Amino acid sequence: KMAQGLLQRITTRGPQLLSAAMASAKPRLATFWYYAKVELAPPTPAEIPRAIDSIKGLVRSFQSGRLAQLTVREAVRNGLVATEVLMWFYIGEIIGKGGLIGYNV
Repeated sequence: KMAQGLLQRITTRGPQLLSAAMASAKPRLATFWYYAKVELAPPTPAEIPRAIDSIKGLVRSFQSGRLAQLTVREAVRNGLVATEVLMWFYIGEIIGKGGLIGYNV
């Protein structure tokens, strides 16, 4: 009896709930796709020299001791970015191997 009442409520209010969910999801998906096109795109040939220059600048700042002058917030942010890059690398390795352990040889 209780399941029948639940089923009846789902069938009567289901389309309303679905349309409300779709209405709230559309702007969020539009925002996601806007940023996904920009952030998840591979680098263009013009961006590669800029990336190399920024890495050289990071090495120079490390050699000059500037890294010791970072605030805690900057150090945590840099650590989180480095962790994210490593995790994407590991996820790519897992996908490439087809499993968590070893390669099929």
